[in-house]
Amino acid sequence: MDITDEENPSGGRYVAEVEGHQAEMTYSRTSPKLVIIDHTGVPDALRGKGVGQALALHAVEAARKGGWKIFPLCPFFKAQSQRHQEWGDVVSG
Repeated sequence: MDITDEENPSGGRYVAEVEGHQAEMTYSRTSPKLVIIDHTGVPDALRGKGVGQALALHAVEAARKGGWKIFPLCPFFKAQSQRHQEWGDVVSG
């Protein structure tokens, strides 16, 4: 699965291209050290294939590499972060 980053000064999104479909996880940057994940969108054709989970893990890895924290406003990401206690080093709130 190929995940790309699209970033602008106020935020961005992570995009997964799978089987001709596009899934996304969007975020807003509140400071150099904090992003808010606010939306995860996975088309019905990709449900149950781990695409949302892959986007969430990509966001966590980006935060670790970039040295910032994630505030999980998105219900999907928040639920994933509660299942993955090992993400606690970058997930706040």
